[in-house]
Amino acid sequence: MDDLDTAKKLLKRNSYSLVIVKNGHALFETNTTGIRGLLTAIEKIGENIRASAVADKIVGEAAAQLCAYGHVSEVYAVTLSQCGKDVLEKNGIRHEYEDLVPHILNMKKTDLCPFEKIVAGSRSPEEALERLKKAAIITSG
Repeated sequence: MDDLDTAKKLLKRNSYSLVIVKNGHALFETNTTGIRGLLTAIEKIGENIRASAVADKIVGEAAAQLCAYGHVSEVYAVTLSQCGKDVLEKNGIRHEYEDLVPHILNMKKTDLCPFEKIVAGSRSPEEALERLKKAAIITSG
């Protein structure tokens, strides 16, 4: 079983929101919703995230930019946005998904996800990460 298959299996079997696997071993698992799980993973795993497989319930542009920043090799999403798909393709990241949607919406389904708004127009994964970090600091106090 390859890393992406392992990550997908763990995501579904354990009801996680995010799983990162490398060389057959889970590097990170969480039930945290939103983009915070991926931000935490990048902070905790560091360079070891490179060439890993990410399985995430929802991948929009923000999550895809973080995957590109971390140089992950493959991504599985239960729900993938078209912008997220475009970012993954642009960065040569192999990807699989169950549902492709035009946009990721906020929890009330009344507008775009706030994280998608934050990264919109980012010129690089590094810029997207900095925007998300700044927003996380502001929103957490």
